[in-house]
Amino acid sequence: MRTRTIIALFFSAITVLSSGYAGDMPAIDSLLKKMENNISISTDARAKVMLTQQKPNQGVKNFEMMYYRRDKDNAFLIVFSAPEAEKGNGYLRIGDNFWMYRRNTRTFQHINRDESIGGSDASGEDFETRKLTELYKPAADSAGNEIIKEGKLGSIAVYRFEVRAKVSDVSYPYKIFWVRTDNGLLLKEQSFSSSKALMSTAYYRKYTTVLGKFVPVLQLFIDEFEKGNKTTVEISGIVTEKLDDRIFTKAYLENLSK
Repeated sequence: MRTRTIIALFFSAITVLSSGYAGDMPAIDSLLKKMENNISISTDARAKVMLTQQKPNQGVKNFEMMYYRRDKDNAFLIVFSAPEAEKGNGYLRIGDNFWMYRRNTRTFQHINRDESIGGSDASGEDFETRKLTELYKPAADSAGNEIIKEGKLGSIAVYRFEVRAKVSDVSYPYKIFWVRTDNGLLLKEQSFSSSKALMSTAYYRKYTTVLGKFVPVLQLFIDEFEKGNKTTVEISGIVTEKLDDRIFTKAYLENLSK
């Protein structure tokens, strides 16, 4: 399961779709662009991230971390503050290089971007800011029509539409989005394997505004492959300011972890 993350769902999982024709709907590409524009903040930023992970027979695990992002090259640094076993450990991504740092051995290891962060359901991919329009394109039916319908998610009017990957380096090659018809905010997302098996469902439960843009600060992720696995992601203390380039170095992470 991939996080972008518990007991109760904020929105009803039942969606009543209208019988409108796809030709009456907005183009999917325009909706993807609106979704991008809603959340595209062009500034350095730092924030506190909390993951609450629930697995059958394993109870609940809580992870806390600080996240730093540099806008000019999408570099980021993560350092854990909890649980105790992960405290001081961290991750650094610059360009195509992604390193994991372990405080107990004071060593760095080069890892893949899809590897788990601190044993949680999150991976390096979840902290990247890649454009949807660069990753996905509209899915079409056998007649060549875009697959999009208008309906309701709970009491909220939404567009439900399907996309497929146009690049190979994504975790899920097929997705279904539910976005609000009034402002284009993403409310629900389902992710599928190449064989179109449902792998995860995400609910974007709360947004806040930062510099006129929207940030999803409360998210719920349900693992549809390993039933019972759920993860919530909470983001707080968002600060948008120019960050010193020294933050995005191995030396800084190592010193921060002392």
